[in-house]
Amino acid sequence: MKRVAINQSNYIPWKGYFDLIHDVDTFIFYDDVQFTKNDWRNRNKVKGPNGPQWLSIPVGTDLNRLICDVSLDDSHWQEKHWKTLAQLYSRTPYFDTYRGFLEDVYLNREWRNLAHLNQFLIQTIATEYLGIRTTFQQSSDFSSSGKGQDRVLSLLKSVKADVYISGPAGKAYLDPARFREAGIELIWKDYSGYPEYSQSHPPFEHAVTILDVLFHTGPDAPSYIWGWRAGERPVRMASAGG
Repeated sequence: MKRVAINQSNYIPWKGYFDLIHDVDTFIFYDDVQFTKNDWRNRNKVKGPNGPQWLSIPVGTDLNRLICDVSLDDSHWQEKHWKTLAQLYSRTPYFDTYRGFLEDVYLNREWRNLAHLNQFLIQTIATEYLGIRTTFQQSSDFSSSGKGQDRVLSLLKSVKADVYISGPAGKAYLDPARFREAGIELIWKDYSGYPEYSQSHPPFEHAVTILDVLFHTGPDAPSYIWGWRAGERPVRMASAGG
């Protein structure tokens, strides 16, 4: 049974994104679709003393672009993002574990394309730091057709998917009957029930970048993302902000 997920690449996405990647055999970056303003493609949240705050990459105002065509013309944001991460998280237990990787990303490289940056971060974090063995592909690799649901089904047929796992947002445009007709099982991803961990700056907040999980829990991060469901490791259910 081949399990597949399809999603746009996001900037240092939250733990649920990696939970979905872990659920499937093949994850397809859906980046040859319309770029959306004020969305997760070029920004995400970190946890500060005053609550969650945005880390946003400047991408200009042109909305008539595909995600894969969004260029990054100004690199000044890279040092700013690194300084913010260091300021907020340098005292967390595992910040130094990922320091070298992130310094390379933010200080040693210059990114010119949003999708390239997002995909690099996601794949590296998934494989090297979370131990995920999922195969990554891009929607542009396939000669799929149609829009919306039709495009999704076309991609799934191209990779011979048996199961499609979709986030809850897919309920707005995916028709389960169409998937049954195509012989593909449709499963809705459930993001509820994640255990809390000892997070800086209470109260606890789940909807922040995966980096927050890594900085606070290090090698135990998988147990807070998916392992807790199967009891792979005992985890402490921290009180809010505890």
